[in-house]
Amino acid sequence: MNQYEINSKTVALIPMNENKTRVIEENNIFYVEMSTMKIIERSCEFFGSSYLGRHTGTKVLTGISHKSPIIIEESRNMIYFPTTSPRLSECIWLSLRHILSYEEKNGKSFVLFENGQSIQINISYGSFDNQYLRATKLESILKKRKVY
Repeated sequence: MNQYEINSKTVALIPMNENKTRVIEENNIFYVEMSTMKIIERSCEFFGSSYLGRHTGTKVLTGISHKSPIIIEESRNMIYFPTTSPRLSECIWLSLRHILSYEEKNGKSFVLFENGQSIQINISYGSFDNQYLRATKLESILKKRKVY
């Protein structure tokens, strides 16, 4: 497959190399011949914005300017966050709403998703926790704005 847009079932985008991504969905795992960043960019465009626009929006709402979580699509609460700098080819993107729990195992972060799947990420628990909390901050701000 060489085209893909993130949808409400997308759990994670895991880079295999510069131009290949393993996509984990709620009930499916497959490979796409695109970089994770290209999938993120195309998905933002598919839902009517650009990655740069979404990134700027996060900065305005939260003050977060690097390794920023982004809103792919607001009405479906599709918020994704990177595990490292998005400029790095090893950056994994995760859906905030699909994460059930996470913990530290052997200096790495072990993430359990709501569908029972799990992955181990080669970043410290502290770094992962920080990224997760940034995404929840963005989600909280959005929810408050919807109420008012």
